[in-house]
Amino acid sequence: MMQFFMDSKDVSWGQQFKNAIMLGPKIDEKNFVDDVTCGEAIMHLISMPWKVFFSLIPPKKMCGGWLAFMVALALIGGIVSVVGEFAGLLGCTLSIKTSVTAITLVALGTSLPDTFASKAAAQNSEYADSAIGNVTGSNSVNVFLGMGLPWIIATIYHKVNYNSNYKVPAGSLTFSVIIFLICSMFCFMILIGRRIVYKGELGGPEPARSITGYMCFLLWFIYVIMLTLDAYDLLPGALQDDADILYKEANGGVGP
Repeated sequence: MMQFFMDSKDVSWGQQFKNAIMLGPKIDEKNFVDDVTCGEAIMHLISMPWKVFFSLIPPKKMCGGWLAFMVALALIGGIVSVVGEFAGLLGCTLSIKTSVTAITLVALGTSLPDTFASKAAAQNSEYADSAIGNVTGSNSVNVFLGMGLPWIIATIYHKVNYNSNYKVPAGSLTFSVIIFLICSMFCFMILIGRRIVYKGELGGPEPARSITGYMCFLLWFIYVIMLTLDAYDLLPGALQDDADILYKEANGGVGP
């Protein structure tokens, strides 16, 4: 009850550190007591250092919440950068190809904040729109802003300093996009099926809820396996030949 009370009011900056350490039962919107499970206690101990670290974010009541937003954005960006660098170093140490490191270690490290944000949105929202909207919004930022902004900066830099156009040779992106689209279509089919059967994309009765999660995880696993096989030239001849043809066409007839 005390934990629910502290989470529900505007706490001070110092109280945030206390809340990050404390663990107790909560009361939901229907006044039902939600006791702490063993799994929640273990996760709390594991995530406690991160909770304490992010308690450095100013309370939302300061500057209308804008200060908290800017500080949180800076901390997340810093952590993602550090995770990306360490993932790259780990991949180099283990002699893992850059493309494989990108879709596994780097992707997991940079997507964990989105995962927890979607989890929080799903738990605190009446509908699934917030959780799914967070995923689609995050991906749109990653694709449009994450690629577009660095490309513009690099283009301007090369034009100003070297008076030349900025060019990056194409790789096996076509194969990656095709596999991603196929897995995405299966994911959409799962969501549509759940909407028809259970009248909603998230939640629902067991075991359907767990099976849906396992199926989505399997789609991600298939995507990683297919791209890993392609990176190490382990795909069957027909698929690999098609990938090589696409690569050559994108590079003016020069093969990998």
